[in-house]
Amino acid sequence: METYQKAGHEQVNGINMYYEVYGEGEIPLVLIHGGGSTIQSSFGKLIPFLIKYGKVIAVELQAHGRTSDRDQPESFAQDAKDVTTLLSQLKIAKANFLGFSNGGTTTLHIAAHYPDVVNKIIVVSGNYQREGLIEGFYNGFRDATIDHMPAGLKTAFLAVNPDQKALQNMFEKDKQRMLDFTDLSDDDLRGIKCKALLMVADRDLIRAEHVVKMSGLIADSQLVILPGVHGTMIGESIAPDVTDQTLQITTHLIETFLNQ
Repeated sequence: METYQKAGHEQVNGINMYYEVYGEGEIPLVLIHGGGSTIQSSFGKLIPFLIKYGKVIAVELQAHGRTSDRDQPESFAQDAKDVTTLLSQLKIAKANFLGFSNGGTTTLHIAAHYPDVVNKIIVVSGNYQREGLIEGFYNGFRDATIDHMPAGLKTAFLAVNPDQKALQNMFEKDKQRMLDFTDLSDDDLRGIKCKALLMVADRDLIRAEHVVKMSGLIADSQLVILPGVHGTMIGESIAPDVTDQTLQITTHLIETFLNQ
């Protein structure tokens, strides 16, 4: 894992929000992790490739990793507000955003509701509506316990925050958010005017057809479908078959898009 240049916390909307800064460049690329994750579990393998091309700011969202919680449920709308507030406090007027999984949904909320801070967005395996998840995703979901959480994600959380109660709390809040998944509307996506790169795997948790639909709603969008499962293309910590070649391909696509 690449060593960050700067790391710290900011008081943001009632939480103590953790972030890391890597590399140099004018318009930073903001990384937004997936559910149940940390900066390292979502992006630890990808960051060393990304920082060759510019500045990267990675964040941890409410109740995740080193960021504290607040006495209210998690929501994608609140995460979007938290990320944009953090950037304002760091005096960053414009950024690119790359969100993975739940972070991709948050990225869509940012593009739809905070357009002034957005240069371009990259959504990796994200959905804007509940129906975007594969059939069977919610089977037994309501009865899921922390024992069903992937061991690799639990280990990654405890590596940066050894508080077992915080881990349990994050699991419960992430689970409830998915049970209560609140859709963005088609008009929300039609209202996104920035350039967008939409990426999904052919055996993802997100239906490829859903991402194709998204590409039809966002006017200035590009669509990429790569072989693999959820997280393979970015080297997510529990994804199988991750190679440097895979990460190089993903980084090349991202770099090409950002430089257009």
